[in-house]
Amino acid sequence: MAATATAAASTALLPNKNLSTPLFSRNPSPLSGGIASRVTAPPLSLSLGRRRRRRGNLGGGSIRLRNRSGGISCSSDSSSASTSSLPAALLFDCDGVLVDTEKDGHRISFNETFSEKELGVSWDVELYGELLKIGGGKERMTAYFNKTGWPTKAPKTEEDRKQFIASLHKRKTELFMALIEKKLLPLRPGVQRLIDEALAKGVKVAVCSTSNEKAVSAIVSFLLGSDRAEKITIFAGDVVPRKKPDPAIYLLAADTLEVDPSSCVVVEDSTIGLAAAKAAGMKCIITKSGYTAEEDFVAADAVFDCIGDPPEVRFDLGFCANLLQKQYVS
Repeated sequence: MAATATAAASTALLPNKNLSTPLFSRNPSPLSGGIASRVTAPPLSLSLGRRRRRRGNLGGGSIRLRNRSGGISCSSDSSSASTSSLPAALLFDCDGVLVDTEKDGHRISFNETFSEKELGVSWDVELYGELLKIGGGKERMTAYFNKTGWPTKAPKTEEDRKQFIASLHKRKTELFMALIEKKLLPLRPGVQRLIDEALAKGVKVAVCSTSNEKAVSAIVSFLLGSDRAEKITIFAGDVVPRKKPDPAIYLLAADTLEVDPSSCVVVEDSTIGLAAAKAAGMKCIITKSGYTAEEDFVAADAVFDCIGDPPEVRFDLGFCANLLQKQYVS
């Protein structure tokens, strides 16, 4: 089983019910919850006061980045990247990066949960795309109900509603894990290859996600295999009080793994994940997913449609090493 990390989360609800305005903003609103895990998260203040490590001399190949009308184009010569120049850690988002789970995974599981509870709610493909601007499933449901009105079967008090949301999310996670265990959702191209490259070179690998820890662990264990899962640390769910785009989860990962944030490379698929990675002081590569293909990734260090497998590899560990040596050029 993959290693995990956890901490308490803060609480907040979104009060705005004006349906004439855009349904959701890009900033998530945290909701409380807790998960059990083998690695205990330090207080956030420790992450902010993280230890720094001196990096070795960085030599290696070349990379050219430039901003064009269609996005960011990249080319690299990764063959000359030395072991000393490799990233200290490679950090992956989960949904949309490891697996394209949102449309036919999480959304379906939310809707099955709503149907079981007879809530009269269904999220279509377009609406769910808007809801993804909010990080975290519990936060997503809370924001939706605050905006559109709570179901008649929902409790009336704020505290009882938190428990109601938590129960819905627990059932949704069970349904989602059943999909993963049946391997109905495959890994995205290149994910396993890049993780294997990193582990073979001694680069630390972690998954940093706003999704429930059990769901993320299931993806890592069932789709990547138990041998890899034992070497991958998971930071997920309510492990931090504030979710992406807040950088807390990436700062926690760096602190727990005892690496300098500036020596980490993050693989994300969304603007909120990109914002979190950059705010943590990390390099960030975007691999666009079904729901995020049209988002603005101008702040990314590189943008691809996927990681890629032979004969169509988009980037490798050497590319990540070279990226650490170069500043983004607009």
